[in-house]
Amino acid sequence: MAEVLVVEDEEDVRRLVRVLLERAGHAVTEAGNGLEALRLVQASTPDLVVLDVTMPELDGWQTLERIRDLCEVPVLMLTARAGELDKVRGLKGGADDYVTKPFGRQELLARVEALLRRTSGPPEVRPAYRDATVMVDYVSREVTVDGRPVQLTPLEFKLLSAFVRHPNETLARDRLLELVWGDTEGFGGDQVKLYVGYLRRKLGWDAAAPSPIETVRGFGYRYRPPVASE
Repeated sequence: MAEVLVVEDEEDVRRLVRVLLERAGHAVTEAGNGLEALRLVQASTPDLVVLDVTMPELDGWQTLERIRDLCEVPVLMLTARAGELDKVRGLKGGADDYVTKPFGRQELLARVEALLRRTSGPPEVRPAYRDATVMVDYVSREVTVDGRPVQLTPLEFKLLSAFVRHPNETLARDRLLELVWGDTEGFGGDQVKLYVGYLRRKLGWDAAAPSPIETVRGFGYRYRPPVASE
Protein backbone atom coordinates (compact mmCIF):
# COMPACT_ATOMS: atom_id res chain seq x y z
CA MET A 1 0.00 0.00 0.00
CA ALA A 2 1.30 3.42 -0.96
CA GLU A 3 0.58 6.84 0.54
CA VAL A 4 -0.81 9.11 -2.20
CA LEU A 5 -1.52 12.83 -1.86
CA VAL A 6 -4.25 14.10 -4.21
CA VAL A 7 -4.13 17.87 -4.78
CA GLU A 8 -7.23 19.13 -6.57
CA ASP A 9 -9.48 22.13 -5.93
CA GLU A 10 -12.57 20.53 -7.52
CA GLU A 11 -14.14 18.37 -4.82
CA ASP A 12 -15.90 15.99 -7.24
CA VAL A 13 -12.70 15.20 -9.12
CA ARG A 14 -10.74 14.87 -5.89
CA ARG A 15 -13.31 12.43 -4.50
CA LEU A 16 -13.28 10.37 -7.71
CA VAL A 17 -9.48 10.05 -7.69
CA ARG A 18 -9.55 9.13 -4.02
CA VAL A 19 -12.10 6.36 -4.54
CA LEU A 20 -10.13 4.92 -7.47
CA LEU A 21 -6.88 4.88 -5.51
CA GLU A 22 -8.42 3.47 -2.34
CA ARG A 23 -10.08 0.67 -4.31
CA ALA A 24 -6.63 -0.13 -5.68
CA GLY A 25 -5.39 -0.52 -2.12
CA HIS A 26 -3.67 2.82 -1.52
CA ALA A 27 -4.00 5.22 1.41
CA VAL A 28 -5.06 8.67 0.21
CA THR A 29 -4.66 12.14 1.69
CA GLU A 30 -6.43 15.11 0.12
CA ALA A 31 -5.47 18.76 -0.32
CA GLY A 32 -7.74 21.37 -1.86
CA ASN A 33 -4.97 23.83 -2.72
CA GLY A 34 -1.23 24.12 -3.21
CA LEU A 35 -0.36 25.61 0.19
CA GLU A 36 -2.17 22.81 2.01
CA ALA A 37 -0.35 20.30 -0.18
CA LEU A 38 3.04 21.76 0.73
CA ARG A 39 2.29 21.52 4.44
CA LEU A 40 1.28 17.87 4.02
CA VAL A 41 4.38 17.03 1.98
CA GLN A 42 6.60 18.54 4.64
CA ALA A 43 4.74 16.92 7.55
CA SER A 44 4.58 13.40 6.12
CA THR A 45 6.14 12.81 2.73
CA PRO A 46 3.81 10.73 0.54
CA ASP A 47 4.98 8.09 -1.91
CA LEU A 48 3.28 9.92 -4.79
CA VAL A 49 1.53 13.25 -5.47
CA VAL A 50 -1.33 13.58 -7.97
CA LEU A 51 -1.33 17.31 -8.70
CA ASP A 52 -3.89 19.42 -10.55
CA VAL A 53 -2.57 22.35 -12.59
CA THR A 54 -5.44 24.85 -12.51
CA MET A 55 -5.92 25.97 -8.91
CA PRO A 56 -6.48 29.40 -7.34
CA GLU A 57 -3.73 31.29 -5.52
CA LEU A 58 -0.90 28.77 -5.89
CA ASP A 59 -1.36 26.89 -9.15
CA GLY A 60 0.03 23.47 -10.04
CA TRP A 61 3.18 24.82 -11.69
CA GLN A 62 4.07 26.88 -8.62
CA THR A 63 3.19 24.02 -6.27
CA LEU A 64 5.35 21.63 -8.29
CA GLU A 65 8.29 24.02 -8.11
CA ARG A 66 7.99 24.27 -4.34
CA ILE A 67 7.57 20.52 -3.94
CA ARG A 68 10.85 20.10 -5.82
CA ASP A 69 12.44 22.52 -3.33
CA LEU A 70 11.37 20.11 -0.59
CA CYS A 71 11.96 16.63 -2.00
CA GLU A 72 11.95 14.36 -5.05
CA VAL A 73 8.58 12.68 -4.51
CA PRO A 74 7.08 11.42 -7.81
CA VAL A 75 4.48 13.86 -9.17
CA LEU A 76 1.71 13.01 -11.63
CA MET A 77 0.19 16.15 -13.16
CA LEU A 78 -3.57 16.03 -13.69
CA THR A 79 -5.02 18.75 -15.92
CA ALA A 80 -7.42 19.66 -18.69
CA ARG A 81 -4.57 21.21 -20.68
CA ALA A 82 -3.72 18.73 -23.40
CA GLY A 83 -1.32 20.85 -25.45
CA GLU A 84 2.19 19.59 -26.10
CA LEU A 85 3.78 22.75 -24.69
CA ASP A 86 1.90 22.31 -21.41
CA LYS A 87 3.13 18.72 -21.14
CA VAL A 88 6.69 19.78 -21.89
CA ARG A 89 6.45 22.54 -19.28
CA GLY A 90 5.30 20.07 -16.66
CA LEU A 91 7.99 17.51 -17.43
CA LYS A 92 10.74 20.14 -17.55
CA GLY A 93 9.43 21.56 -14.29
CA GLY A 94 10.02 18.27 -12.51
CA ALA A 95 6.80 16.31 -13.07
CA ASP A 96 7.21 12.58 -13.63
CA ASP A 97 4.08 12.00 -15.73
CA TYR A 98 1.08 13.85 -17.15
CA VAL A 99 -2.59 12.81 -17.49
CA THR A 100 -5.22 15.00 -19.14
CA LYS A 101 -8.87 15.43 -18.15
CA PRO A 102 -11.21 13.77 -18.79
CA PHE A 103 -9.04 10.79 -17.94
CA GLY A 104 -9.63 7.08 -18.28
CA ARG A 105 -9.80 5.45 -14.88
CA GLN A 106 -7.67 2.48 -15.86
CA GLU A 107 -5.09 4.75 -17.49
CA LEU A 108 -4.80 6.86 -14.34
CA LEU A 109 -4.32 3.78 -12.16
CA ALA A 110 -1.80 2.30 -14.58
CA ARG A 111 0.28 5.49 -14.55
CA VAL A 112 0.12 5.67 -10.76
CA GLU A 113 1.31 2.08 -10.44
CA ALA A 114 4.08 2.65 -12.98
CA LEU A 115 5.42 5.63 -11.01
CA LEU A 116 5.24 3.74 -7.72
CA ARG A 117 7.22 0.84 -9.18
CA ARG A 118 10.09 3.21 -9.97
CA THR A 119 10.47 4.34 -6.38
CA SER A 120 11.37 2.60 -3.15
CA GLY A 121 9.58 4.45 -0.39
CA PRO A 122 9.03 8.14 0.35
CA PRO A 123 12.01 10.43 -0.23
CA GLU A 124 13.55 12.49 2.52
CA VAL A 125 12.14 15.99 2.93
CA ARG A 126 14.74 18.73 2.99
CA PRO A 127 14.59 20.68 6.24
CA ALA A 128 14.92 24.44 6.29
CA TYR A 129 18.53 25.49 5.68
CA ARG A 130 20.38 27.36 8.42
CA ASP A 131 23.90 28.54 8.96
CA ALA A 132 25.31 31.30 11.16
CA THR A 133 23.83 34.00 8.92
CA VAL A 134 21.27 32.62 6.46
CA MET A 135 17.96 30.81 6.95
CA VAL A 136 15.99 29.42 3.98
CA ASP A 137 12.50 27.95 4.54
CA TYR A 138 11.53 25.94 1.45
CA VAL A 139 7.80 25.73 2.28
CA SER A 140 7.09 29.39 2.99
CA ARG A 141 9.97 30.57 0.78
CA GLU A 142 11.08 32.89 3.56
CA VAL A 143 14.70 33.99 3.72
CA THR A 144 16.40 35.80 6.57
CA VAL A 145 19.93 37.14 6.90
CA ASP A 146 21.06 37.74 10.48
CA GLY A 147 17.39 37.55 11.45
CA ARG A 148 16.37 40.18 8.88
CA PRO A 149 13.66 39.13 6.40
CA VAL A 150 14.75 39.42 2.77
CA GLN A 151 12.30 39.53 -0.15
CA LEU A 152 13.61 37.56 -3.13
CA THR A 153 12.14 36.99 -6.57
CA PRO A 154 11.44 33.32 -7.49
CA LEU A 155 14.60 33.23 -9.61
CA GLU A 156 16.74 34.76 -6.85
CA PHE A 157 15.30 32.21 -4.39
CA LYS A 158 16.22 29.33 -6.70
CA LEU A 159 19.72 30.75 -7.11
CA LEU A 160 20.24 31.03 -3.35
CA SER A 161 18.85 27.51 -2.89
CA ALA A 162 21.32 26.17 -5.45
CA PHE A 163 24.19 27.73 -3.49
CA VAL A 164 23.18 26.58 0.00
CA ARG A 165 22.49 23.03 -1.24
CA HIS A 166 26.05 22.81 -2.57
CA PRO A 167 28.14 24.44 0.19
CA ASN A 168 31.86 24.87 -0.49
CA GLU A 169 31.37 23.46 -3.99
CA THR A 170 32.46 25.43 -7.03
CA LEU A 171 29.46 25.68 -9.35
CA ALA A 172 30.27 26.43 -12.97
CA ARG A 173 28.05 28.92 -14.78
CA ASP A 174 26.57 26.15 -16.95
CA ARG A 175 25.78 24.13 -13.82
CA LEU A 176 23.98 27.12 -12.29
CA LEU A 177 22.05 27.64 -15.53
CA GLU A 178 20.93 24.02 -15.33
CA LEU A 179 20.01 24.17 -11.62
CA VAL A 180 18.28 27.57 -11.64
CA TRP A 181 17.08 28.24 -15.18
CA GLY A 182 16.54 24.59 -16.09
CA ASP A 183 18.27 25.00 -19.44
CA THR A 184 21.65 26.09 -20.73
CA GLU A 185 20.37 27.17 -24.13
CA GLY A 186 19.40 30.78 -24.67
CA PHE A 187 21.28 31.94 -21.57
CA GLY A 188 24.91 32.64 -20.86
CA GLY A 189 27.45 33.49 -18.23
CA ASP A 190 26.42 37.15 -18.26
CA GLN A 191 22.92 36.14 -17.10
CA VAL A 192 24.40 34.24 -14.15
CA LYS A 193 26.75 37.10 -13.27
CA LEU A 194 23.88 39.59 -13.36
CA TYR A 195 21.65 37.58 -11.01
CA VAL A 196 24.48 36.71 -8.62
CA GLY A 197 25.00 40.47 -8.32
CA TYR A 198 21.29 41.01 -7.65
CA LEU A 199 21.32 38.28 -5.01
CA ARG A 200 24.38 39.62 -3.23
CA ARG A 201 22.86 43.09 -3.00
CA LYS A 202 19.50 41.77 -1.76
CA LEU A 203 21.28 39.80 0.98
CA GLY A 204 23.40 42.80 1.95
CA TRP A 205 26.67 41.37 0.64
CA ASP A 206 27.88 44.26 -1.48
CA ALA A 207 31.40 45.39 -2.26
CA ALA A 208 31.80 46.91 1.20
CA ALA A 209 31.91 43.48 2.89
CA PRO A 210 33.16 40.01 1.97
CA SER A 211 30.42 37.88 0.44
CA PRO A 212 29.80 34.21 1.29
CA ILE A 213 29.06 33.84 -2.45
CA GLU A 214 32.60 33.87 -3.80
CA THR A 215 33.61 34.36 -7.40
CA VAL A 216 35.99 31.62 -8.53
CA ARG A 217 37.60 33.28 -11.52
CA GLY A 218 37.54 31.21 -14.66
CA PHE A 219 35.21 28.61 -13.11
CA GLY A 220 32.07 30.00 -11.49
CA TYR A 221 30.89 30.65 -7.94
CA ARG A 222 31.13 29.01 -4.52
CA TYR A 223 29.06 29.46 -1.35
CA ARG A 224 31.08 29.49 1.88
CA PRO A 225 28.61 29.05 4.77
CA PRO A 226 29.31 31.71 7.42
CA VAL A 227 30.29 30.37 10.82
CA ALA A 228 29.35 31.81 14.18
CA SER A 229 32.03 33.99 15.73
CA GLU A 230 33.35 32.78 19.06
